[in-house]
Amino acid sequence: MTNEEFILELHKIGAIKFGAFTLKSGLASPYYIDLREIISSPELLEGISKRLSEKIVELDFDVVTGIPYTALPLAVLVASQLGRPLVFMRKEEKGYGTRKMLIGRPNPGAGCVVIDDLITTGESKIEIAEALEKEGVSVKDFVVVIDRSSDGRDYLKRNGYTLHSLMTIEEIGAVLLKHNLITEEKKKEVDEFTHTVTEQTGPEKGIHSANPLTNQLVDLIWKKKSNLILSLDVEDQADFFQILEQTAEEIVVLKTHLDIMADFDDTVIPRLQEYAERYHFMILEDRKFADIGNTVRKQYRGGIYKISQWAEFVTVHPIAGEGILQGLFEGISNRSSFLLARMSSGQNLITPGYTRQVLEIGKNHREVVSGFIGHGKDAADIKRFKNKFPPGFLLLMPGVKLEKGYDSLKQQYITVEDAVRGGADCIIVGRGIYGSDNPGETARIYRQRAWKEYEKINSKR
Repeated sequence: MTNEEFILELHKIGAIKFGAFTLKSGLASPYYIDLREIISSPELLEGISKRLSEKIVELDFDVVTGIPYTALPLAVLVASQLGRPLVFMRKEEKGYGTRKMLIGRPNPGAGCVVIDDLITTGESKIEIAEALEKEGVSVKDFVVVIDRSSDGRDYLKRNGYTLHSLMTIEEIGAVLLKHNLITEEKKKEVDEFTHTVTEQTGPEKGIHSANPLTNQLVDLIWKKKSNLILSLDVEDQADFFQILEQTAEEIVVLKTHLDIMADFDDTVIPRLQEYAERYHFMILEDRKFADIGNTVRKQYRGGIYKISQWAEFVTVHPIAGEGILQGLFEGISNRSSFLLARMSSGQNLITPGYTRQVLEIGKNHREVVSGFIGHGKDAADIKRFKNKFPPGFLLLMPGVKLEKGYDSLKQQYITVEDAVRGGADCIIVGRGIYGSDNPGETARIYRQRAWKEYEKINSKR
């Protein structure tokens, strides 16, 4: 089966669609290719699997895998045709039995070729390679049916992997145009989209958002020359304000947990607001709302804290769905949120699929969502995470210290430089500052190191 025959068959069965689509990466695309449709076309499935087998037969590998779910049928056929063992990674962790993530029995250090249907940015390929390598399987080569990326091949190469593909999106467009199945205008739109899909390289100096508080925070970051957030999680009011007095000049946002303050009283909020005005920082109450809309409305607006009256931002676990944002912000102006998309604690239950849904919720409610909170194990991991963001959103990064490591409760820490280099717009630091002998001087060190990296990245943009 030639590429032209394959492309025409894909169009015939409706596997190539044109319109407005949101991809797994979070990008908005003028077309969509769904190769899952080929499993109901045996000749098509057999033909493309043979082409993949011919493409990789000369490569050096021991086992074959396919990225679930679309590529698994292809990988099964390729493994059978080449007489190589098949392995695959589960998409979700198994909650019972052996809890194995890798299915199959590869020898330790076995070389694996990874089959997938498409490549857009290459980020998901890196994720599966790292997951396989954690299981003792070595990955060097990826083979995809369609390359629809602008620089996916180079991106993988920079990370130590080689990409092989059967065809490109440009070739698909040319074939469909040749057979009068799309217009010149549509082909041009597809080509333009392909060549604008590039990596985000770091924090955004010129970010413009529909959310006024997002813009206000970005302006403050540059005016104050700081991207440091202090998480002041102390239980005593005197200690709280003593540390704040020492550190307020260094921060752009104060992250609070006022519900842990043992001696909270009516004087705390006015005093906190006075500090914010005097030292020019914004307030993020880390309430992590996670209930139904009616409940969070009462938590946010009532009780003894009345958070909506004094905190510009709050944190939200959108586990209850989009209705939580309506419950919080309906009828409220000049207030915003950051959604928890990843966590830095070891063995947390957030999955990549959940993270994608959180990003989608944020995109749909940008008027009350300023960005996302999430962690990464290193700069490359953070960059892949940030690249999934819709335009105009900020990344706040917890789990940051001057040196990387873990604490006794399996909280993971990365360095200031790795966090900002990966794309964190602000770093969140708690015990590393307020637990030090000199919180003011320590905050200054964090600020200087983070800002130096932030400016360095922006100077390259």
